[in-house]
Amino acid sequence: MAACTLLLTATSGVAQADPDEGDDKTLRSALESAAKGQAVAIQKLNASKKRSVQLQATVKQAQAGAKALEVRVNDIANRSYRLGRPNTMAMLLDATSPDIFLERIQQLDMMAQLDSATLTQYRESLDKAEAAKVAIAKEITEQTKQVAALTKKKNEAERALASVGGGSVSGGFVSVNSPLAKPAPRNSDGSWPSEKCTINDPTSSGCLTPRTLHAYQEAKSDGFGRYTVCWSQRSSGEHPKGRACDMSSNATTYKTSPATGGDKTYGNNLAAYFVKNADRLGVMYVIWFREIWMPGTGWKSYSGSGGASAEHTNHVHVSML
Repeated sequence: MAACTLLLTATSGVAQADPDEGDDKTLRSALESAAKGQAVAIQKLNASKKRSVQLQATVKQAQAGAKALEVRVNDIANRSYRLGRPNTMAMLLDATSPDIFLERIQQLDMMAQLDSATLTQYRESLDKAEAAKVAIAKEITEQTKQVAALTKKKNEAERALASVGGGSVSGGFVSVNSPLAKPAPRNSDGSWPSEKCTINDPTSSGCLTPRTLHAYQEAKSDGFGRYTVCWSQRSSGEHPKGRACDMSSNATTYKTSPATGGDKTYGNNLAAYFVKNADRLGVMYVIWFREIWMPGTGWKSYSGSGGASAEHTNHVHVSML
């Protein structure tokens, strides 16, 4: 009996490699679509707003350049109106010596060049300002489109959560003291590169996407090093794609009861860390203690079906774009 008791005590502390989160394939698919759609719409909306600011600066710069040339352009216009174009033949015939004749030729050439350069620069400044204005109008259209897409995906997320009894606004987990993670690589246009499960997962026998590994390593380097399993074989969700991690609030296991005390504080801080660094790391959504966070909706109530793992009260779940 003593031996059996010792064996049971030793094995009871072994961490679950694959906590039962009560996965619902339809729900997870809906959440993935909604969260990813929100993240993409936000990225495109922010990129469009950034371009608009740059274009507005271009308009101001071009208009200022044209304004600075207006005096010279007006002088050219007034001279042409009063005197007509310079009478080249009269100026040359009026020369009293070969030296003056050559000087007159140089003056005529210089005047023509100056007039041409001034008018060309003035026209280019006006054209540049007008082109930037047209581009701004296109960006406004793009922003309207992305706001509509974001609203649509928010509604999809709320309907999906409502179907399992969740979705109401919640307090959430936020901390101004959360460390800043090092940003994951992006494409030149600010979007996230498409990634596959190609890197060995240090927490399991499976694989991870480079972005998921980066997020895990950043969290660990910032003090969140408790028991974690990322890849696992499941029928749905991001775990089998190498795009999710279950990070226990306990140091050595996934407990079968909700976290309390220091474990609860650790989970709160970890969830807040991923929210604060969501845009830097490429976080799609975070689930912790019966709440879910998505880029465009913030923290909402999340009702898992089952025990502590299903309700995510013993581990923080993070899914990556």
